[in-house]
Amino acid sequence: MAEKPVIYVLNGPNLNLLGTREPEIYGADTLDEIAGRLEDRALELGLAVDIRQSSHEGHLIDWLHEAQAEGAKAVLLNAGGFTHTSVALHDAIRAVETPVIEVHLSNPQARNDFRRRSLVGEAARGTVAGFGALSYLLALDAAAKL
Repeated sequence: MAEKPVIYVLNGPNLNLLGTREPEIYGADTLDEIAGRLEDRALELGLAVDIRQSSHEGHLIDWLHEAQAEGAKAVLLNAGGFTHTSVALHDAIRAVETPVIEVHLSNPQARNDFRRRSLVGEAARGTVAGFGALSYLLALDAAAKL
């Protein structure tokens, strides 16, 4: 039996604090709870997910390169604060052929001015934002159709 296509789900800085960090903005769901829902949905879609979190920019870049090298179907990327500051992540997304979908729990366009520009989004295939934890599931559904 052939292996299932893999979707990498990469989470950036402070996302390990979901559930306790500003729940009025990011919701009450923990990253582990979101991961469990993603795993269940991936199973329904005939996919596998590889879910990771790091507060280190270089790890996210290395994992983007790995996703391409391993033949991942797509990457869901919530780069957290790096979204607005990381030219290096922007360049890494552009350097790989694997489609990257930017994901955000909140709607950056409805928040601080500095959050309205996304260097990640400028390089990504698309963006899903503003739907809380559902943003990840919507992005997974989109990735499944790529």
